[in-house]
Amino acid sequence: MKRLIAFMLATSTILSVVSGFGKFGQRARDNLARHEKAAKKAEAPKAEKRNVKKPRFLTNATKPYKVDSLPEVPFDIGEMYSGLVPINYDNTSEALFFIFQPTIGEPVDEITIWLNGGPGCSSLEGFFQENGLFVWQPGTFAPVVNDYSWVNLTNMLWVEQPIGTGYSIGTPKATTEEEIAQDFVNFFKNWEKLFGIKNFKIYITGESYAGRYVPYISAAMLDQKDKTYFDLSGALVFDPCIGQYDYTQEEVVAVPFVEANANLFNFNESFMAEIQALHKSCGYADYIDKYLTFPPSGVQPPVFFNFTSEANCDIFDLINEAAFDPNPCFNIYEITQMCPLPWDVLGFPTELVYTPAGADVYFNRTDVKTALHAPQYVNWAECSLEAVFAGGSSGPESEGDTSADPIQHVLPQVIEATNRVLVANGDYDMIIITNGTLMSIQNMTWNGKLGFQSAPSKPINITLPDLQYVSVFDEPANAPFLEGYDGPQGIMGVQHYERGLMWAETYMSGHMQPQFQPRVTYRYIQWVLGRIDSL
Repeated sequence: MKRLIAFMLATSTILSVVSGFGKFGQRARDNLARHEKAAKKAEAPKAEKRNVKKPRFLTNATKPYKVDSLPEVPFDIGEMYSGLVPINYDNTSEALFFIFQPTIGEPVDEITIWLNGGPGCSSLEGFFQENGLFVWQPGTFAPVVNDYSWVNLTNMLWVEQPIGTGYSIGTPKATTEEEIAQDFVNFFKNWEKLFGIKNFKIYITGESYAGRYVPYISAAMLDQKDKTYFDLSGALVFDPCIGQYDYTQEEVVAVPFVEANANLFNFNESFMAEIQALHKSCGYADYIDKYLTFPPSGVQPPVFFNFTSEANCDIFDLINEAAFDPNPCFNIYEITQMCPLPWDVLGFPTELVYTPAGADVYFNRTDVKTALHAPQYVNWAECSLEAVFAGGSSGPESEGDTSADPIQHVLPQVIEATNRVLVANGDYDMIIITNGTLMSIQNMTWNGKLGFQSAPSKPINITLPDLQYVSVFDEPANAPFLEGYDGPQGIMGVQHYERGLMWAETYMSGHMQPQFQPRVTYRYIQWVLGRIDSL
């Protein structure tokens, strides 16, 4: 009898929805009609590609680098080039790998460079899962067009660097960011000459450990005092290692981060009490009270966290390890990740790789290497298993990098030279925590003052027609499947601008912001390029 009653109740509920009893039934019918319409449209041939034009950078010299198509990418990829370019032509055993795609919008005399971090992580992640013309996200069946690709706006250059990263070749020798920056400057000038580029504005962008690469490379370009090849005009870093990142950007702010996201960590009361007590006894609470202020209370003391002698205060790792108990698929880069862990065609994260039957890491496939003019003998990995700094430990770690934190000199230099630098942090990122990045800015002096003089408060409001983009097709490729895809998104963060530096706190985003919030980060690159005045 109970089963019969339950069946009748379930049937009644279904009938009430389908037959339109109330607003929820109407929504169900509307959604069903919308999906049926989308399915029919998906079965129809794709719209003709627009913006077809003569290749701008195709010459006898660049023809060997031309990419005509990519395996499993089912649409015209447009004008694209890739391959190895030597750092110095007198030693071709050291070369960096690049992918270059000119804008599909109106031609512009500018280059926007994208760098991933690690150190030792490939910038092809950015190309294939963040801001490229098409993206193949973890857990999805095939690549799709990226309506918020940065090639809508600018000529894009993704570079695998330093030596030892991705397809790039050579033996790592650098121990400083200055050496890595000089290698990049040499490579880039050779690359520009290959493509016949002069007097272009240069914008350098990246994320994570590229928070060190971007400022150092930018400063090295400024030091060239050569606007023919190095007209640096702006920079952007997402979730960047810019300060004392193992202390200020991780340890000090770990407990407040957990408290703000308690429902995602789901820790029990005793563990919360334990880490809150450590937060006070280790001096982190006092540190925040003193230094996360507007205007700053003063310069923060130089701190190096000693994981041996100060192991009891390593709250960050304590939290990270404990997070796997309630959530075995915990992702430090994006704390909303739950099980099951989706297969990633780039094979990330390395320590958790599993390969479904018939699947391969995309950029390690022979046919992909052939299409990209990449060396077949290189065993490609998204993040190198070997150190990319001489003397460093194996794996994507920072040991071996002896350079000063960017906030000490190079980042202020870039801000003062361009007055067009953006630093952004995603609120679901635990490996570089938002308040830690903001506190690092409060420890930096640029354009005559220390830190921001007032607290960030202006909302980032994504509305129409503020956001304009170019689509490869006649309309947004993914819009038929997503209600509101092209409508207002609302308040998506906080922005603040002072003395040439724009700060952005991005809501609902993990570490790889162009992947998790492509529409918001599209607004950021628009600002860096000077297309808009605020976010």
